[in-house]
Amino acid sequence: MKNLSVDCDCCAVAEDPCMKDIGILASDDPVAIDQACIDLVINSKDPGKEHFMERVNSRNGIHTIEAAADLGIGSRKYELIEL
Repeated sequence: MKNLSVDCDCCAVAEDPCMKDIGILASDDPVAIDQACIDLVINSKDPGKEHFMERVNSRNGIHTIEAAADLGIGSRKYELIEL
């Protein structure tokens, strides 16, 4: 979770990062890691999170995680282990 911008990595001209780096996450479950990323942003004290979450919410971003879990791609449950 570095260079957190409201734009996708695939954008030719992405907006500058709006949040400080949170860290590096790893998992073999893509749904769990996406859920953990959203939770870490939501629980962040970084002032840029409001702008970031406005973009996520305006595009119903959580529905992607919900749909992936419903399709059995992974689980929204995770255990965060800090190293």
